[in-house]
Amino acid sequence: MAGFWTRWIPKRLRKEGVTIPVVRLHGTIMAGGSQFRPALNLANVAGSLERAFSRKDAPVVAISINSPGGSPVQSRLIYQRIRALAEEKNKRVLVFVEDVAASGGYMIALAGDEILVDPTSIVGSIGVVSGGFGFPELLKKIGVERRVYTAGENKVILDPFQPEKEGDIEYLKTLQFEIHKIFIDMVKMRRGERLADDATIFSGLFWTGLRGVDLGLVDGIGEMREVLKRRYGPKTRLELVGASRGLFGRRVPGVLFGGADRGGEIAASAAAGLAATLEDRALWSRYGL
Repeated sequence: MAGFWTRWIPKRLRKEGVTIPVVRLHGTIMAGGSQFRPALNLANVAGSLERAFSRKDAPVVAISINSPGGSPVQSRLIYQRIRALAEEKNKRVLVFVEDVAASGGYMIALAGDEILVDPTSIVGSIGVVSGGFGFPELLKKIGVERRVYTAGENKVILDPFQPEKEGDIEYLKTLQFEIHKIFIDMVKMRRGERLADDATIFSGLFWTGLRGVDLGLVDGIGEMREVLKRRYGPKTRLELVGASRGLFGRRVPGVLFGGADRGGEIAASAAAGLAATLEDRALWSRYGL
């Protein structure tokens, strides 16, 4: 009964603590995704971010990050959306790193006005990587002749079924250097004078959270619940803001609709999901996770 009457008391007169919205940005960063491999991208987190920043009574928005990286485009889009909402709603952003915020994960973490970590978190990996496999000799061994017809001399650049070409590699390196420079500029803009004078910061190396504090990549050590209660009072509540759900409780986007070929669709998604899972596992294992 007391709860009923509390709703009619002006918020400024209530004795309850503040409520701080929390958004979890966890997983490998990539466009698309499926029910077999939920992806961390702007489309999947935009709604959660909008709702979190719309809480007028919240003094800050807390963001939990646990990501080994992935797509630089999606990483930057998420970063930009967080900063745009923070300025539009006049909110401070506190980022809390769990296991890892590396590469694209660290790019997103830069959106925080403060970045707090566990001493054993992994942070950094400010660099760009591309990878793949080559199969030209395999085709010969199994007696397969590949035929490709193009309009445009560079349409089959970096084709995995052709021998590697020096010109292709140089072109790829050019793209990597451009993206790396954008990443470096973002770090310098957001971290500024907090960065240590250390040439290895932008080399692609990664460090523990403890070392990250010394290098100026992060601001301090702290666990979300403890930090927020210490700053905003012991009655502070943390409210997880999740993704929207459709009419039947399925998360949106990522719905698989029924149809005559639904079985084939699920099988194809499962096969693609298996390959993607192996790639995902490789990203996490790079940081010992």
